[in-house]
Amino acid sequence: MSRVLVTGGAGYIGSITTALLLDQGFEVTVLDDCSTGHRDSVPAQARFIEGTILDGEIVRRALEGCDSVIHFAAKSLVGESVEKPDLYRNNNINGSQILFDEMDGAGVTRIVVSSSAATYGDTHEQPILETLKAKPGNPYGETKLAVDNLLTDLAAEENFAAISLRYFNVAGSLKTPTRWLREEHDPETHLIPNLLKATKDSPLKIFGTDWDTPDGTCIRDYVHVHDLADAHIRALNQLIAGRHEIINIGSGTGYSVREVIDTASKVVGYEIPSVNVDRRDGDPAILIASIEKARSTLGWSPMRDLSAMISDTFESKK
Repeated sequence: MSRVLVTGGAGYIGSITTALLLDQGFEVTVLDDCSTGHRDSVPAQARFIEGTILDGEIVRRALEGCDSVIHFAAKSLVGESVEKPDLYRNNNINGSQILFDEMDGAGVTRIVVSSSAATYGDTHEQPILETLKAKPGNPYGETKLAVDNLLTDLAAEENFAAISLRYFNVAGSLKTPTRWLREEHDPETHLIPNLLKATKDSPLKIFGTDWDTPDGTCIRDYVHVHDLADAHIRALNQLIAGRHEIINIGSGTGYSVREVIDTASKVVGYEIPSVNVDRRDGDPAILIASIEKARSTLGWSPMRDLSAMISDTFESKK
């Protein structure tokens, strides 16, 4: 029986990936410091170790009996990374280096990493291909790129088998026999959970309606968390020793802000309150990831659309 270590497995994406791994017959160890994750999100069938990837001894214990790793443990707020770049470099880069060192020492060389499309930075190339030269525009993206670069070296030097999955926005929830697994972030920065909280007194802000897009609002790439978790599990089966692959995950087409709001209004049965405000500095009009490599390499395509992302989020909060 294959045992997978899921770092950050008490978090939003990590807990849902853990649940699906268990459903597919994997044994799972979860390592999480619960700084942003939630202990009660970890399924009872998983072995749970509370601790940080910055502690080599704890990582060593978590790796016992494992033959592969899915790595989610990272700080992930762009704004916070600008305010606290050292925190992000220490946790995301140094923590990952400790994890990789302990894996090497334990003879565990198979890893799937939750990377980010923030590594690409602002670009006019749409959709974004994996071959685009990465130029991250914030410390968060820089740390994710640094981890990807570490893996490239490990694949070449230590024969690691690695895949990094890069994606933009994740939404949706997963209903398990015992509870909904969903976004529980504080602060919440994502569009879909925030628009579901919008009121007449506190409407959702639409930053610019004069972009060069069909309806004048920005277009962004979204993927359902269930589809994203499935991509990580599929990647486990495509790992090749001595190779590090970068693979984008997303919708492949993107959704405009107006499209998200209109779809949400249909799902909830009332018009989501919104207000038009000026553009934010630095916002690109369109960000979409090409997913052709995911289709060809992983046999993966998104199965759940925008409506499913919103309805699952809405149902999970009732």
